Amino acid sequence: MAGPASDEDAPSAQSVIMGFMASRVTFVAAELGLADLLAAGAQSAATLAERTGTHAPSLHRLLRALAAIGFLDEIEPGCFALTALGTQLRTGVQGSVRNFALMFGGERAWRSWGDLLHSVRTGESAATRLYGMNGFEYMARNPEQAAIFNEAMAERTRGIGAAAVAAYDFSRFHTIVDVGGGNGALLAIILAAGPPTLRGIVYDLASGCDGARAHLEAAGVANRCEVMPGDLFHSVPAGADAYILKNVIHDWDDEHSVAILRCCRAAIPAKGTLLLVHRLLPERMEACAAHQQIAMMDMNMLVMPGGRERTEREFRELLEAAGFRWTATIPLHVAPAHTIIEAMPV
Repeated sequence: MAGPASDEDAPSAQSVIMGFMASRVTFVAAELGLADLLAAGAQSAATLAERTGTHAPSLHRLLRALAAIGFLDEIEPGCFALTALGTQLRTGVQGSVRNFALMFGGERAWRSWGDLLHSVRTGESAATRLYGMNGFEYMARNPEQAAIFNEAMAERTRGIGAAAVAAYDFSRFHTIVDVGGGNGALLAIILAAGPPTLRGIVYDLASGCDGARAHLEAAGVANRCEVMPGDLFHSVPAGADAYILKNVIHDWDDEHSVAILRCCRAAIPAKGTLLLVHRLLPERMEACAAHQQIAMMDMNMLVMPGGRERTEREFRELLEAAGFRWTATIPLHVAPAHTIIEAMPV
C-alpha cells in the first residue's frame, strides 16, 4: 500500500491543481497583446499599464506572474522583457501560439471546462449544453471567435504541415482535397512543397474556410488551389486522387465520423488515397508529458465539440465501417503524437 504523499511530492500535486491559474494568466497576456508591446525591448510595468489601459498595480502583479511562469524576465524590479517562451505569444511570428491561448483561455472554453463534471456524468458536450448549439454553429454566429479559432488551427498546422511533407510523398498525386481544410494552412504547405502540377481544393463550411484565399495567396499557391464551401456530411468534391482530413474526425462521435468517411468513400476513385492526419491515443496511458498532452486534448474533445481522440485500432474500425482498408501509419515527428493514417477504398 502506498504511504502518504511526502512534502517533496506535494508541490507537484499542487501545481496540477492550480494549473488553470497559469492558463488564465496566459490568456490575459495574449488578450492585452503584451508580447507585441514588448517586442522592441524591455519596458516598465507603469509604461505597459498606460499602453494597455489597465490598473498599474494589478498589471504589475500579472507581469510578475508571467515572469514566474517563464514568459517574461524581470530584468530589474518593475521592468520586464520577453523570453524566448514569451515570444510565442506575439502575433504572426513563427511558432506563435497567441490565438491558441486566446481560444483555450477565452470565455467559451473557460465556461465549458467549468462544466466538465456534466460531460463526465452524461457524455454530452458541455459547450453545446451551455450555448445551445454545436461549435460550428457557434462559429458561424460569432465571426470574431471563428477568426481566432481558424488562426489557432493555422498556428498548430504549420508545424504539423512541415512534418507531414517531410514524412510523406504528396508529389505522386494530381489533386488533393483538404476536407474540413479551414483556412487552407495545411494544403498551402503541401502545395508549396510539391511540384507545380499538384493542385488542391480546400473544402469546408463557408465560416470555416473564410480567409483560405489569403493564406493560399501568401503561400504563392492560390493559382493551383480552389476554395469550395460545402457541408462534408452531405457531399465531398468527387474525382480527386487524394483526400486529406486533419483533426476532423476527432470532433465527432463514431456515428458522425463514419458518416463523414462514407461521404469521402462516395467521392474517391477506386485507386484514390485517404489520409487522416490525427493524434493517436496510446493503447495504455503512462504518466509522461506526451501522454498527458493527448489525454487533455481528449478531454477537450469531450467538453467542447463532443468528439474524442482515438487509438490506431479505433481508427481502423471507423475506416472499415466506411468502406476503406488501412494501408499504413506514418508517424510525424511533431507533438503531440500526430500521425498520417493512409487508407484505400475497399
